[in-house]
Formats: sequence, C-alpha cells, structure tokens
Amino acid sequence: MSRARSRIAGAISVFGELLITAGLVLGFFVVYSLWWTNVLADREASKQANRMRDGWNGAPGALDTKGGIGFLHVPAMNNGEVLVREGTDTKSLNNGIAGYYADPIKSALPWDSKGNFTLAAHRDGHGAKFHNIHKLKNGDPIVFETRDTWYVYKVYNELKETSKYNVDVLRPVPKESGKSKPGRYITLTTCTPVYTSDYRYIVWGELARTEKVDKDRTPPVELR
Repeated sequence: MSRARSRIAGAISVFGELLITAGLVLGFFVVYSLWWTNVLADREASKQANRMRDGWNGAPGALDTKGGIGFLHVPAMNNGEVLVREGTDTKSLNNGIAGYYADPIKSALPWDSKGNFTLAAHRDGHGAKFHNIHKLKNGDPIVFETRDTWYVYKVYNELKETSKYNVDVLRPVPKESGKSKPGRYITLTTCTPVYTSDYRYIVWGELARTEKVDKDRTPPVELR
C-alpha cells in the first residue's frame, strides 16, 4: 500500500472512532436526560410529598403552603399523584413537581371563589409529569387534592400548539378556551412538540364539584 493510501486509511479509521465516541456520548446524554433525571426528580418529589402529608397529619391549624398546596391527579395522563408548589421556574419544576404560576399572571388557587388555577410541568425528563397531556379529552377528570377538600374539574378544551409567549391562556377568564365569564378554571401547560420546548400545549378544565375529605381520605369516584 502506498504511503498516501496508508494515510487516508488511517484518517478514515480515526474518523470512524470519533463517530463511535460521539454516538456513545450522545447515547449517554439521552439516557441521562430522559431516564436518570426522571429517577432523581421522582425521588425528590416523593420526599417533598411525604413531608407535606406528614404536615397534614399533624395538629390542625393554619395551612402552611411553603412545602406545597396539594396533589394533582389526572387519570388519563397515568402520572400518579403530582405534588404542586408555587413557581414555574426550571429549578422548581426539575424536582418532579407541577408548579402554579406566580408570574407573568398570578394563578388563582382552587379554593378561590373565581379565577384560573394555572399549572406547568415538564413533558420530558425531570419527572415528565405532563408527558401524556395529549391523551386528555373533553370530559376527562382533573382532580386536585388538598388537606381537607377534593376539587374535581372536567376538561372542556385544549390548544395543541401556541407560542411560549402567549400569556392569554393564563388569564382569569381564558377567552381562547371559549369562556367569556368568570368561573373556577384550571389550566395545564407544558412544552410541545415532544422533546422540544419550542411551543406550549394547553389543556383547560372547569370545576364540576368539590368533596370534603373524609377520615379515610376516600378518593372521589373519578380516582377509584
């Protein structure tokens, strides 16, 4: 083999090894992003959830919301119970929870007489609590659990893709959902398409009823 051909063969060999190395690095990154971050987030969310439930089981008194305000249950998303705390920044949501908005439009809370309870969570990685948001259909239940009350919402509309800068979906009366009068609404928001953060996927629900929590914490029929 000539010296020139030998150099070409050597260069091709090195290039092939670099491609293999790059593929392995990319593979490890994907595993970390889409699996290991879920493991870590679920562990942290479980710790936070246990602390909050322990607080609920303590002596009665004023509700301390610093550790969270309750749990979101969405059967169609098959995501278990999701701890909800204030804040939709990346640091908060990376803990495997859902956060309610403090800005740009402050969220109402479920016990408020009127308003829009607006939530965000990751769709991929870091718990991916809203990964299956696309499975929600009109009429599906969204249940929020607090220390003493179950809030049962029913999905009534969705927006499969909108700008990440569209804050109108968070307004007290979300007119893009078809509503024109004040009510008691819930809004779920997450990134779309899957594995990107280019746009936002929105689901709206409206409060159908509330149930008092009994001594056994028997869930409403929608969760049985």
